[in-house]
Amino acid sequence: MPTTVNDVAEKTEMLEIDPKSGVALRATMKDNGTETEPKSTDNEQEKEKLEVETENKSDQKEDNIEQQEPTKQDIKEEDVPVESESKTGVTFPVKLADGKQLNAVGLRKKSMLGLGIKIYAFGIYADNDKLKDLVRTKIGKAPSKPTKEMYQMVIDSDVGMMVRLVIVFSGLTMSMVRKNFDEGLGASIKKLTGGKNEELTKKIMGEASDDIKLTPGSVIEISRLPGYTLQTKVMGEIVSTVESELLCRAYIYMYLGEDPFDKEAKEKFGTSLLSLF
Repeated sequence: MPTTVNDVAEKTEMLEIDPKSGVALRATMKDNGTETEPKSTDNEQEKEKLEVETENKSDQKEDNIEQQEPTKQDIKEEDVPVESESKTGVTFPVKLADGKQLNAVGLRKKSMLGLGIKIYAFGIYADNDKLKDLVRTKIGKAPSKPTKEMYQMVIDSDVGMMVRLVIVFSGLTMSMVRKNFDEGLGASIKKLTGGKNEELTKKIMGEASDDIKLTPGSVIEISRLPGYTLQTKVMGEIVSTVESELLCRAYIYMYLGEDPFDKEAKEKFGTSLLSLF
């Protein structure tokens, strides 16, 4: 008996379709009123493969997002607000990546041939959380204005601080910088101890070569680290690390002592101290 159209239709594979993916899920065969469910089809295997690949890509994407999240060290100074030194226009970020905050900016001038030559602009940074603990413990109640005792307390302390120097004088050389620090530190040590210590003052620039070219914009950073350690960097390179309480005190004294490099900068620092109470 010849096959009819109805016979063909009854034996045709009936597909169940996933409405979201459009992928065939299973097939049933209709033959004389009986249904059979075959083993996994090629379409089912393809769907499983696609689901695995999608999960893997999703996991990789999440890993990439986690890796791209900025860390504390990744924060760029260019993204932080700045404060300008008014006489030179040099800018300083108000906060560094290590958390130190800018408490004052100033200018170091030197008298040459009767003229006040601008040598470098500077920014004084400190660990303000530690400073806050210090002033509240040592002084308690905030005075009406900064006192000599407050400045001396900072000079004598072990609180982390850093002074960033940005060169503005075009004719400056490393030998001139070294001579300037030898003189400044020598005077500070004499005021603090009553005597000289030339061997100690010469250590601050350590192995800094006279061949280093200092152009306007060059940066020198001198940090007081915990443990009374004074570290000097010239354009990002460490040139000396000296452990000396006297040297640390003498260095900070140049900026906050009785005869500071910039009196206005000292006063700004004092105002910042008062704000910590």
